[in-house]
Amino acid sequence: MTEHSELYDLLVIGGGINGVGIARDAAGRGLSVLLCEQGDLGGATSSASSKLVHGGLRYLEHYEFRLVAESLAERATLLNMAPHIVHPMRFVLPHAPGMRPAWMVSLGLFLYDILSKRDARLGACGKLDLTSAFQGEPLQDHVRVGFDYADCTVDDSRLVVLNARAAQDRGADIFTRTALVEAHREDGVWKAKLRDAVSGVERDVHTKVLVNVAGPWVRSVIDSAHGVLVGKNVRLVKGSHIVVPCLFDGDHAYILQNDDGRVVFVIPFHDAFTLIGTTEDILEAPPPLDGTGFGVSDTESEYLCRAVNRYFSKQISPADVTWAYAGVRPLFEDKAASASAVTREYVLDLQGTNGDAPLLSVFGGKLTTYRRLAEKVLDKVRTFLPHMGQAWTSDVPLPGGNLPDDGMHGLLAELQTAYPWATEVFLRALADRHGTLVFDVLGDAANEAALGKNFGHGLYACEVEYFISHEWAREANDILWRRTKLGLVMDEAERAALAGYLSSCSASMR
Repeated sequence: MTEHSELYDLLVIGGGINGVGIARDAAGRGLSVLLCEQGDLGGATSSASSKLVHGGLRYLEHYEFRLVAESLAERATLLNMAPHIVHPMRFVLPHAPGMRPAWMVSLGLFLYDILSKRDARLGACGKLDLTSAFQGEPLQDHVRVGFDYADCTVDDSRLVVLNARAAQDRGADIFTRTALVEAHREDGVWKAKLRDAVSGVERDVHTKVLVNVAGPWVRSVIDSAHGVLVGKNVRLVKGSHIVVPCLFDGDHAYILQNDDGRVVFVIPFHDAFTLIGTTEDILEAPPPLDGTGFGVSDTESEYLCRAVNRYFSKQISPADVTWAYAGVRPLFEDKAASASAVTREYVLDLQGTNGDAPLLSVFGGKLTTYRRLAEKVLDKVRTFLPHMGQAWTSDVPLPGGNLPDDGMHGLLAELQTAYPWATEVFLRALADRHGTLVFDVLGDAANEAALGKNFGHGLYACEVEYFISHEWAREANDILWRRTKLGLVMDEAERAALAGYLSSCSASMR
């Protein structure tokens, strides 16, 4: 079955952070936009990051000064745009014998501060005596000196969803569980066939510009676009993370220099846990389109545990892992000798400058710079879409990010006034996910009973239904691991109850 054809200015293939960022920017410039994603929004690489908005301190070793400067500028922009999901955090870098020389680390941090223009919200870098500083308490006695600096953490999955919400609010069509079957040029535009993975319904759409932001599957999209020759490629690098019960007190993180020259982050994660990552392993082919193949191997878990055990007094093993996840970074193939040395710069390849309908493919990129990447994509296709407006996204908050002047404290005070029957813990969890959109989630609920079925750990039917109607959630894992991280604490019975509820909601909507 094939539905009627529609014409768009822009068809964006890929619902990761770069795809939704492009859709948001384009829709706000007055363009007609359709975005399709073969799975859930952010369901692959963009929900499998180290949860950081950062400049990339270690990229300085590879002389990627432009990328670091752009990333640091975007760090400040995202703090303004999404203060409910982007938060400053201090990082402690213990210095151990045999690692990078202390003078080199100190120089790198000084340059990092200079490139960031010394954002007052984050503070400057410094040197620590770990024999007396509280940050040294969980570390082994041989770790005596360290440095600290500031970066930011982010809920990566929610960053994706909120950009998609912003795109839809400005008129974009967002289709999840929808794959590109094939595309070809016809009468000066692209004719693309899309297939709904659930219903099997196919839809023909016409678009003036086709934007390929499929991440690990960028080559697959190019192969689906008949008559296109693109010489560029991606280096697929698998990055794995593990989550263990909390290793230390405090709201700071650690960045560990490993004995192989790489670094490993150790980050507080959802109150009772610690996030550790990441590995870097080259893959020869992208994972299957069904999303399998993202598992974390025993070797990877052991590697991350060894890195932690070199520094921390409390020793861990793979048996302590509560949750593990892996993603595939689609880095631009620059023929670097190692995965760590592969550039994190993005490359935009535009085909169709000779009068054909244009295809723009994105190679590489990182979470922090998605907004600037979107601006550059639209700059490249402006010739084909001269009616588009100007860049606008840097000064406009993401949905829920328009916090009061006193930030989250002010929002919590407003919520406690509006919902005096609710606990502070419950309201804080909702505010961390939704910002000012909490009022849309809770509506005029006058008591707990008005929230509907309680699935446990502060998740009620009203929020589940909000995820379905406003955030494209369709399966239990969409909510357990991406819209929230409640999969960390829910037991099997609670997960099954949520899955059953979603199944009944889906059936009622057919």
